[in-house]
Amino acid sequence: MSDEDAEETQDSEAEETELVSAETVEEQLESAEAELEDAETEAELDVVEAQLDKIEGLLESADLPEPDEDDEDAEDPREELETRLSDLRDELEDQRGPYAEDVISDVEDAAATITDTRWTDDGSEELVTVVESFAETVQDALGTDFSVTLSRNADDLAEILETAATAVGDADLDPDEDADTIETLVEATEELQSGIDDAEEWSDLSTREQLEAEGYYDVLDHRKDYPPEWGALKVWEKRNRADMVLLALDSLQSNFMERHCLEALERMGNEDAVEPMLQRAQRRDKDAISILGKTGSEDAIDTIVDYVDADPGMAKTVIKALGEIGSDEVTQEVADQLVADDADVRSYAARALGRIGDTRAIEPLSDTLENDDSDSVRASAAWALNQIGTESALDAVRGYSDDRAYLVQSEAEKAL
Repeated sequence: MSDEDAEETQDSEAEETELVSAETVEEQLESAEAELEDAETEAELDVVEAQLDKIEGLLESADLPEPDEDDEDAEDPREELETRLSDLRDELEDQRGPYAEDVISDVEDAAATITDTRWTDDGSEELVTVVESFAETVQDALGTDFSVTLSRNADDLAEILETAATAVGDADLDPDEDADTIETLVEATEELQSGIDDAEEWSDLSTREQLEAEGYYDVLDHRKDYPPEWGALKVWEKRNRADMVLLALDSLQSNFMERHCLEALERMGNEDAVEPMLQRAQRRDKDAISILGKTGSEDAIDTIVDYVDADPGMAKTVIKALGEIGSDEVTQEVADQLVADDADVRSYAARALGRIGDTRAIEPLSDTLENDDSDSVRASAAWALNQIGTESALDAVRGYSDDRAYLVQSEAEKAL
């Protein structure tokens, strides 16, 4: 390489070093900031964005001094420049738009809010007004007309908003040429969202207001019982209205009312309680399991049968419920508990088999009557055999008329 070529190379390297110095990056950032302030169209913002991308490349290759590691307060030139670049990018994004796509997204969110929220009657009326106003603004702004059938039904109102969103998309609005139209739609959408936020939701009501709105207290001529919720509960139980008892159970957050609601549901045995009690039973709720037994619904079997092997307290509740349901589908699971360690569990199992009435239980019940160490369990087995009532079941009991246990004797005499 000649001396002249070497000198040119050195000059080029020096120039490149100068191009990526801190001063150069700062100059580029200042230039981009000025252009960003002057930018008015999306095309001009695209130019600024390209310039920022170039500055980012310069920063990556810049030879900047490293901060002194021993000085906690030392400034980091690279970090400062990267922060300025990041701030300009944020300003750039803030300056973009608004776009029709943003309007569409916000309107779709508003429609989802309407359908996903429970509204009061007053809230529904407020929504009708808000949605009607928005639909009119969209039609005026786009110079179009779409069918609007107003009702207080949330799905109908959401459909109107979806139609409006579709109309905005079909208009193919340009962010520069149609900026005024888009701005009008943005303002209308903000008013829509504000109106939805202000509309009265069901959750805005107090518990008592919710019960009033549901007609829970309508059955009371007076409210001499305290609390009045209890007085109404008694009436709804007499009318076998499980829906109203369940409403009180879900709404009232007091141990007193929960206990009375659950007791009412157990006394009623209404099948309307099955689904909500199944949900509670999945959490090993013994009250719910007892209620499911009283309903007699076989839909409960799969949910509760696995608990027959649980602790004695739970096992007794489940076995009793299975007996009340009375399905021979669980004969084997219940019969297996005739050899449980706990005598009460064995007794509950015997009585449940008597209620189920499956003749396959005669043999294990006969073995229990003959061999169990507990006379109360043997008496339950004898009772169960009498309940099954076939000739072979009665024969298994008759031989115990002089048994040592009076209760067993009593059952044997019934079989004679």
